[in-house]
Amino acid sequence: MGTDQVGTGRMKKVCIVGASGKLGQYMVRHALDRGYEVVGVCRERSVPKLAPFEGRITVVPGPTNDPEVIRRAADGCDGVLTVLVPWGVQQYSSGTAQAVLDHARPGARLVFSCGWHITRDGKDRYSRTFRAAVRVAARLAKLVRAVEIDDQVEACRRVFASDTRWTVVRGSSLEEGESQGLPVWSRHVGDPVLASNRTRRVDFALFMVEALTDDTLVREAPAIVGCRTPSALAHAARHADPA
Repeated sequence: MGTDQVGTGRMKKVCIVGASGKLGQYMVRHALDRGYEVVGVCRERSVPKLAPFEGRITVVPGPTNDPEVIRRAADGCDGVLTVLVPWGVQQYSSGTAQAVLDHARPGARLVFSCGWHITRDGKDRYSRTFRAAVRVAARLAKLVRAVEIDDQVEACRRVFASDTRWTVVRGSSLEEGESQGLPVWSRHVGDPVLASNRTRRVDFALFMVEALTDDTLVREAPAIVGCRTPSALAHAARHADPA
């Protein structure tokens, strides 16, 4: 590890890009629970959503794809957690990812969130139902100019091509509820352990924050699933120690 890289014991200050959303707020809570200094970034109109954390975090308002906003927010941060939200049709995800790649401090841990539809090496195996759902969602979203799923693909392509200390966490279908613990993961969708396709949102956030100090996840794109889902429990039972 180079001298400019942030080791597992040196994580003190983190930036959370997209802090006002449901996933972002859970990440804020997990980060604060670990004693980290937290800087949150969100659009100005969403700042009131962070009121529960007033006095406990620093908020930098502005578009997350604005390089100057990200430069100010990420200054001095040991890690940056980024929610890649494909808002609108103005390359919001790729702009956000590029701003983080350009302006995070050298050696910082960068952890990005996206969905299972992102593939790093083309070895993921998707069901016909899943592929059809993604295609329909992409077409409908683009028609109403609400979401640009293809831009999330571009955002991750840029992350994968970078020489930073990145992790891209690929989430399954999400649900609310109390934490069940740290999700399990696989390198590829299609692994039987992921078959349940369900994760608690609070645990998705937990995995993101834990990834900051897990060097085994550097330059990995883990696909996650809840640790208490049937497929995860079945996998654990198959691999249990006979003793």
